[in-house]
Amino acid sequence: MNTEQTVSAAVAGLQLGGTFTFDELLRSVQDRRHRRLRVIELADLDTHDGLCALWLATETDDLVLHARTDSTLHRQQFILHELAHMILGHCDGDDCTVDEALLPNIPPYTRGRLLRRQDLDSKTEIAAESLADRLAASIRGSVFAESRYSEVFG
Repeated sequence: MNTEQTVSAAVAGLQLGGTFTFDELLRSVQDRRHRRLRVIELADLDTHDGLCALWLATETDDLVLHARTDSTLHRQQFILHELAHMILGHCDGDDCTVDEALLPNIPPYTRGRLLRRQDLDSKTEIAAESLADRLAASIRGSVFAESRYSEVFG
């Protein structure tokens, strides 16, 4: 399956329709994963260091930690990219196992997720960014629908 097919299947699997709100998306991901989802801004995380956001999984929660930015759209893209990894099932199961001796106090699932972050040109990173773009378009579509933007401006 190519990236476009993978992304289209993931969007359809959300069963949210063509447009939805950010909150509806968060609830959907949380329900699908049967885990609490928390999005947390870290003031000390600096995008100049090359890290905009990361997804950490604990025994009971998914945490999306993101850098501070003045741009709402930029922040949303940080978060949507990490949600896309969850939706696409990246690092589910044994995909992200790492030697426990390297980071013994961090769960294997989280260790793998953190250490694979460097390969931005990988198929998983490209698919996550493509899905994040589609999610953003659907969220923008819901904003326009709620504001009657299309009705007024065509």
